[in-house]
Amino acid sequence: MKPRNVLVLPGWQGSGARHWQTLWEQRHHYRRVDQHDWHAPLRGDWLAQLEDVVLSCEEPAVLVAHSLGCILAAAWAAHSPNAGRVKAALLVAPADVEREDIRPRLPSWSPIELQALPFPSVLVASADDPFCALERARLFAHAWNAQFMDYGPCGHLNADSGLASWPEGHVLLQDLMK
Repeated sequence: MKPRNVLVLPGWQGSGARHWQTLWEQRHHYRRVDQHDWHAPLRGDWLAQLEDVVLSCEEPAVLVAHSLGCILAAAWAAHSPNAGRVKAALLVAPADVEREDIRPRLPSWSPIELQALPFPSVLVASADDPFCALERARLFAHAWNAQFMDYGPCGHLNADSGLASWPEGHVLLQDLMK
């Protein structure tokens, strides 16, 4: 698989320089799906951008989503006629945008699509994620027909979690890409 067909979907506010997604992009030459506004994300805009990038791939894409990127992947797969152009998805630390403390900041992202994804996927969740309770992440995995992995207490599975380049996560991705 060509690295440019591995699409990185950061969450709200993007993934910073120390985030494993950014480190994977640098090391493996994966392609970030750049959004025009990382701080005030509009669901329709993000969906359209993902659609454009998937259509630009020369072969089936693999999605590598974090936080709001997971919610984006589910919404896109539920509505795009091109969801068959995705081979698999690694979904890490989905953000529960329906929570009362998050919904006002991301109003266009509710409700969360809860349809089965039409491609194999693994959802990795943390037992103490401040943006999504473990049981809620388990519900998403079940609805999306994704394999569920409880990664233990690791916060939001981001740079603050001390994952660095997160080699274990990359092994999961490699397995999905086979």
